[in-house]
This record gives sequence, structure tokens and C-alpha cells, in this order.
Amino acid sequence: MEFRKETVLKDGRNCIIRNGTERDAEDVLANFVLTHGQTDFLTSYPDEITLTVEKEREYLKNMAESEREAELIAVVDGKVAGTAGIYAPGKYAKVRHRASFGISIDKSFWNLGIGRALTNACIECAKRAGYSQLELDVVAANERAVSLYKSAGFVEYGRNPNGFRPRNGGKQELILMRLELV
Repeated sequence: MEFRKETVLKDGRNCIIRNGTERDAEDVLANFVLTHGQTDFLTSYPDEITLTVEKEREYLKNMAESEREAELIAVVDGKVAGTAGIYAPGKYAKVRHRASFGISIDKSFWNLGIGRALTNACIECAKRAGYSQLELDVVAANERAVSLYKSAGFVEYGRNPNGFRPRNGGKQELILMRLELV
């Protein structure tokens, strides 16, 4: 699925939201590793990421060619500032209406509107792909993200009180959210 949109950030800079391509693989992987080290709100730690640039290149190629999934990147001043995507939970008839949504943004680009732009882009892609429901999990303590998703129309449908177990021995509650697209 092809996607490209430009937006002006809160600081006046332009941001291009577009499909990640094979040429972006090194920068996208570097952003993925970086963002997963900047917050405890994402699924993995940087030392757990074993993707190679070649595997990332293959993944981005497949996503760019997909009619039902998308991997988008936010580019500011020629740099990958964030990534987001929609993913099918399966191809079976009973779940074909659902898509999952994930997002990460480099901390140096927080509070500029990139999260909202990527969220809106993923909603648009999910609608174009024919999904009727978009889903996500978000750490309950990530209040800014929860607020963003609620303002985009996502509603809470459950909680997992022990959804993440950080290395520090604590636990993080996950909020399960969904957005009806039709």
C-alpha cells in the first residue's frame, strides 16, 4: 500500500510520512534500536533486537508491496524520526477485519506532533486496506500516548495488569484499545 503525506510540525519544520523502502533499511533499523532504548513503554530492549539490515530491507520491501499492511516512517530534515505500522493478525476469515497498530518515535522528536501524524496515517491506511477495526496495546503509565489514542477515537476494551515485566522486576499494566473504522 502506497502512502505519502506531508505535515508541518509544531516547531515549523516539515515532516514527510511515507512508506519505508528498502533504501531506508539501515536508518529504520537504527531508529528501532534507538527508540527501544529510550523508553520502557516499548516491547523490547535494544540488546534483544537481532534484526540485520538485510532482514530489515526484506521486511520493508514486503510491507511496501502489501495491500493490507504498511510500515510508515516519519522523516524530518532527512532523518527517520519515527516509525509506525499496521499489521494483520492473520489471514483467516474470522480475524480478517482486524489490524494491529504500533508506533515508536525518537525522543529528540517528541512533542512535535509526529505521534498524531503517524497515528492518523495508520488509521487512513487501515481504512484503505478494508479493515473495520484497529487495535493496540499501550502501557497504562504512558499517559501521553493513552491521551493521544483516546483523542483519535480509540476506546479501552480491557486491561492486562501484568502485560510487561521490565528487567527492573516491576510490572506494567497494558491497556487494550480499539478503534472502529466503519
